[in-house]
Amino acid sequence: MKNKLKVYSWMLYDWACQPIHTLIATFIFGPYFVQAVAENPVEGQALIGMAVTVSGIVVAIFSPILGALADQTQKRKPWILLFSVFFVISTFSLWYAEPNLENTFWVLFAYTVGFIAADFSTVFTNAMMPSLEKPDKLGKLSGAGWGLGYLGGLVSLVIMLGLFVEQENGVTLLGSNPALGLDAADREGTRVVGPLTAFWYLLFMIPFFVFVPDAKMTTPTQLNVKKAIKHLFLNIVNLRNQPSLGWFLVASMFYRDAMNGIFFFGGIYAAGVLEMSTVQLGTFGILAAATGTIGAYWGGTLDSKYGSKFCVSIMLGGLLIVTLVIFGLSRSEFYGLPLDPKSNTPDIIFYIAGGLLGFVSGPIQSASRTLLIFLVDEKQITETFGLYALVGRATAFLAPALITWFTLASGSQQIGLVPIIILLFIGWYLLRFVNVKNLAQ
Repeated sequence: MKNKLKVYSWMLYDWACQPIHTLIATFIFGPYFVQAVAENPVEGQALIGMAVTVSGIVVAIFSPILGALADQTQKRKPWILLFSVFFVISTFSLWYAEPNLENTFWVLFAYTVGFIAADFSTVFTNAMMPSLEKPDKLGKLSGAGWGLGYLGGLVSLVIMLGLFVEQENGVTLLGSNPALGLDAADREGTRVVGPLTAFWYLLFMIPFFVFVPDAKMTTPTQLNVKKAIKHLFLNIVNLRNQPSLGWFLVASMFYRDAMNGIFFFGGIYAAGVLEMSTVQLGTFGILAAATGTIGAYWGGTLDSKYGSKFCVSIMLGGLLIVTLVIFGLSRSEFYGLPLDPKSNTPDIIFYIAGGLLGFVSGPIQSASRTLLIFLVDEKQITETFGLYALVGRATAFLAPALITWFTLASGSQQIGLVPIIILLFIGWYLLRFVNVKNLAQ
């Protein structure tokens, strides 16, 4: 029972942290900032883009170093606590993003710090996995945690859309005024997404800090930043002696970048090409989160039974197919087959594709972190997850930049998706060079 309690409490991290991705980045705050806070949508998108770029650079540079420092002392919870404080303060501060705000610097600063804190915390929570379960159960643990995260995103999104976010007529999706007496005219129902994300994290991280044990020190080690950085660079150089780990990091760099492109531009694509409303996009988000929950749980079983590499490869193939479906869809046709622009057929196809997108995305992300564990020594696990965060951020600009260039060069949002397909294929192909010798795989 004690072991189950610590496992369930660890899984709650994904549940607690997910709203910053679902609510802040994708469906609520990001679109609100672009539409209502910034001077115009173009400037708003550029400002958000710069904030994401800055957070990516900071995470890319410092996450491996922090991981190396944590591996020195074999302690992770103090670091998680530190970044949790930054997470809560920064997300709460988004409440002050009033419509037509003259100076957006501090809001964007809070937005940036929130994502840096979330990414840094994830490096350390991921590294705790091997101490929680036996190797043959890590796939199920990762899948269950990721599934719980998707469920948390789903629940928090339903709460925001149903009780708080005001539509153009001033009422929520349930037809009532924003809860807690919030002023719809001043967009307080939407702005409360910041405090809600902060309180959500604060509440559901309590079991994590109470019941999840930190690693037991085998040999006391003094914190030495210089030594940690030197050790990190030696391990990077040593990747030539760990070809499977190196190939996996490179492969994941490509397919994770492609997935970030899908999540970032999916709503823009749906709004521009399929002319979807905010309510329809919210429905799409709920559907994707629901199927993502199911997919992550099912993917955990697939991971444990057939191996992490197999799970990632199969799901990446599915993601390629889904992306190709979306690529060929417009309001008036589907790969040359005419569609009635006034019918619901394009929406139905997109919703089905969105459901499948959520279903395959969860297993890819959960099985990827399990696969990484089987490729490294446990003594270097936090540092390696830092490297994993680095490669995930090192080319974070690539998909957005390529999508922008393809879109401008072709004058078509559909052609703009081509880089995503290319990046997915490269990542999927490079996985073939990853050799997992562990018997559980």
